[in-house]
Amino acid sequence: MPEIPPEQLDNEMKANPSGTDTRYYISPPTSATTSGIPPAGAPPARAPEPAPAAVPIPTPPKLVERPLSVAAGDSLTIDDAIRIIQQRKDIRLDELARLVGWKQPHLEKAFKLLEARGILELQYPPSLVQSPRINILQPLQEKIIPPPQGNVIETYVSSADRVESTVQIISLADEQRPFYHLHVQTYGPYTNALLDEMREGVAAQVPIENIDLSDAEQAHSLKEKFQVAARSEITKLFGNLSENLLASMAGQLLHQLYGLGELELMLADNYLEEVAINSSKSPVTVYHLKYGWMKSNLLMSGEDSIANLSSQIGRKVGREITNLHPIMDAHLLSGDRVNATLFPISSLGNTLTIRRFARKPWTIIDFIGKEKTMSTEMAAWLWISMQYELSILVAGSTAAGKTSALNALLSFIPAHQRVITIEDVRELNLPDYMKWNWVPLTTRNPNPEGSGEVSMLNLLISSLRMRPDRLIVGEMRTREEAEVLFEAMHTGHSVYATIHADSARQVLRRLIEPPISIPPLEVEAIDLVLVQYRDRKSNSRKSYEIAEIEAGVTGEQVGINDVYRWVARGDTWEKVSEPTRLIQKLNLHTGMTQRDIENEVADRVTILNWLVKRNYSNINQVGNAMRAFYADPKRVKEAAMADQDPVQVLG
Repeated sequence: MPEIPPEQLDNEMKANPSGTDTRYYISPPTSATTSGIPPAGAPPARAPEPAPAAVPIPTPPKLVERPLSVAAGDSLTIDDAIRIIQQRKDIRLDELARLVGWKQPHLEKAFKLLEARGILELQYPPSLVQSPRINILQPLQEKIIPPPQGNVIETYVSSADRVESTVQIISLADEQRPFYHLHVQTYGPYTNALLDEMREGVAAQVPIENIDLSDAEQAHSLKEKFQVAARSEITKLFGNLSENLLASMAGQLLHQLYGLGELELMLADNYLEEVAINSSKSPVTVYHLKYGWMKSNLLMSGEDSIANLSSQIGRKVGREITNLHPIMDAHLLSGDRVNATLFPISSLGNTLTIRRFARKPWTIIDFIGKEKTMSTEMAAWLWISMQYELSILVAGSTAAGKTSALNALLSFIPAHQRVITIEDVRELNLPDYMKWNWVPLTTRNPNPEGSGEVSMLNLLISSLRMRPDRLIVGEMRTREEAEVLFEAMHTGHSVYATIHADSARQVLRRLIEPPISIPPLEVEAIDLVLVQYRDRKSNSRKSYEIAEIEAGVTGEQVGINDVYRWVARGDTWEKVSEPTRLIQKLNLHTGMTQRDIENEVADRVTILNWLVKRNYSNINQVGNAMRAFYADPKRVKEAAMADQDPVQVLG
């Protein structure tokens, strides 16, 4: 490489301060065993074959992006300094410090850290007044995985702990599915090497031995302490950086030491519902809310890195995954559900699947508005049913939106009632104004010795002693759980739960046939069944039907009365029949006639349409609307008919 005069080099570096390729870098996630966190249990299993090298992909046309390695007003990076050394061949430390805008002691300290790793050497002259020269011994290169060629369908930015990433959804000519490309913020291999050197020092300042990482408050406190320590170490080495760059570097250290590496950036993408690692031989796959399953450009470095991530998650929640126990179900503090398996249980390699739950809970306004999950009239009938304490089962297949639908219905509960929720993992959420009388309960798995388990059945029995007005169960699975639920219904409690079934008739069969085997007469305690459906063609979720459980010809029979059903052709809902049993119950308990009930439903349709039009949709806003309605329904109805600003009327 020919030498470049200092003046030309100086100008070139100012024009392109990062000195990096315009393509994007993806480095493998840091494993837990290299992050200062000791492994638990037996050594993780590994698949017999190493991950193959990434296949080079032709570089696409240059994408217009803002520089990520240097923020405006910062000095050049250590990678820029190395580039100058490689260009100049022979340069003194003091001259290099002037070119990159660093103080000489800071630059010398950084080079000493790189020297300790055998990357370069500092050659000190005999004279103390002369500055040392730098010799590169081991040039570093970073794996380059550029975006594949294709049409960019969508581009958006997300961030996790101030670390930004750019996501591109790319349509490929030879692929049926789009491609998920995650552009991760990077600083170059030498800057990353220095950040690696800081890890042990930062980890030593923030020990985790006596911290319960399953406790949200302690975990948050640990995160704050880590940020302070990381910022201090980065500033000592790199000098004064902009706030954005300092926060970003500290965030990356946080992800590498105590987080899940670059998976943290995927988990920060609000469009993703699932992140799945099938082995180190295939890319990380994601389930996107708009585009479904897609391959990504993120590759794991090996089977050990997958096992280490699984072990790290397990340690945070008191679980263990080893050769003896190669399957783990756990959850992150965010509520995201995790399943992990080790080879040879999963024959192609270790796996890790993370079900990411929405950070912003879905509401009934989302369902009838932008998502078009159900009709406004259906929502109005569900509203009046929830208000007057009718019991409802929400059914559907996996990922059909059962829990989201159940959570949306809970905002209809009047605030003065006591609510008990029972779940395996905390997913359900209530508006703030209802939390004063809400008791959320979660199950607990046994410890490695097999003791300490708290089951759904234990919590159900205990909850009946808490005088609940509303009892909500995340999922009904066993006969024992079903028996307690139906006993609660028959003793005057309003019960809501989810169950796996594709239709109301299938719900009925599941309940009255083995293994659940609830007597038909008891099943009549359910007032409504709401069935959710996942439309794979449009990658959307629909409320497939609302049905009643009604008595059959004899006392030993029960039947289904379909009230509303979704029609795929036209994407609409049709009213199949009148909700006769629902009307009879409302008449019995409120004295309203059928005409009164229909007028009530019409009023609620008006209010819901008003909230949709005004985009008054988050969980606390919907809660405010319900609180105002139950306090003064006439005022809320008049505001809706006059199309007043709900913020001024409802708060």
